[in-house]
Amino acid sequence: MKSLLRNPWMRLSLDAMKLGVESQSVVALRLMKFAGGGPDAAVEAQLMVTEKIRAAVSAQAHLTSSALTGQPDGAQQAMTMLRRHVRANRRRLSRPD
Repeated sequence: MKSLLRNPWMRLSLDAMKLGVESQSVVALRLMKFAGGGPDAAVEAQLMVTEKIRAAVSAQAHLTSSALTGQPDGAQQAMTMLRRHVRANRRRLSRPD
């Protein structure tokens, strides 16, 4: 398995798969919060939209910067950054109110 992870495309693919799985858990946690209704649900909806825009802009800026400076691992770094955001959301949404 270690030899597979040395392949940058394989590592990027595995991280993309992990991002998808982690994102689904965040979606489920958010849906539970929305189902509860009330002001917390409205705040979460607003936060969700602003976080998604911020993460997309940040990842795009990082990828553009990496491409312009010739960094070969820009996609992997952007994926790592996105996974960090998703994990932070999962931790925040998993805390009891």
